[in-house]
Amino acid sequence: MLSYYGKLSSAFYDLDKYIGKSFGDVEYYENRLKDVRGKVLEPAVGNGRVLIPLLEKGINISGFDLSDDMLAFCKAHLEDRKLKADVYKLDMSSFDLNDKYEAIILPAGSFLLLHDREQSISALKCFYHHLEAGGRLILDMDLPGDFNTGSISKRLIKSEENESITIEGTLVDVDFVNQVKYIHHKYEKWKNDKLVDTELEVFPLRWYGVEEMVLILKQIGFKEVVISADYEYGSYPVSANQVITYEATK
Repeated sequence: MLSYYGKLSSAFYDLDKYIGKSFGDVEYYENRLKDVRGKVLEPAVGNGRVLIPLLEKGINISGFDLSDDMLAFCKAHLEDRKLKADVYKLDMSSFDLNDKYEAIILPAGSFLLLHDREQSISALKCFYHHLEAGGRLILDMDLPGDFNTGSISKRLIKSEENESITIEGTLVDVDFVNQVKYIHHKYEKWKNDKLVDTELEVFPLRWYGVEEMVLILKQIGFKEVVISADYEYGSYPVSANQVITYEATK
């Protein structure tokens, strides 16, 4: 797994996807986990955008991430709210914890960061191993919307007065055989109209066919798999623009 979310990209993420912001996912996961009495795990926890609201609802949730900068934001947000949760630095493709979980969740398409097929299968096996019997894996994914190499997207976000962070993303390659898009990100931090920091990031994202993921999950050993679209449980997707959520039971 490549190294994602360095200092600037994590700062941009934290400003853009702040604690309390939801795309419909926070409420959806809260509803799907409302009857859980055991432990919940969130791999790729990021800054805690989903973990913290679930924790505030009384869900016994912990998480991990591979990015030190993301974990620093997550721990700071927990401390600011006087909340306690175990958060670790781990790789979701090869982690090994002593605990078993009633649910493992991966909102916001974070599973797609595992662009290497072997690593993605390894991660799913890790999830399966760490679930209790009858436990559930719930994960989101997106379908690729842009295959036009060379296309560029730009965004700017204000961080403080007279200070901003910009991101420029360029789609440089699409590997149709292995189902991976390669995006190059350039982050720039500006203060008083002067460039003060820059960060470059290679950002590959994998994609899966809707039913392909079902087959993979069942090959891993999951029994029942429910597909949902745009956080409507059991609503089958009809558009490539929809967020697709899988709920797989061990």
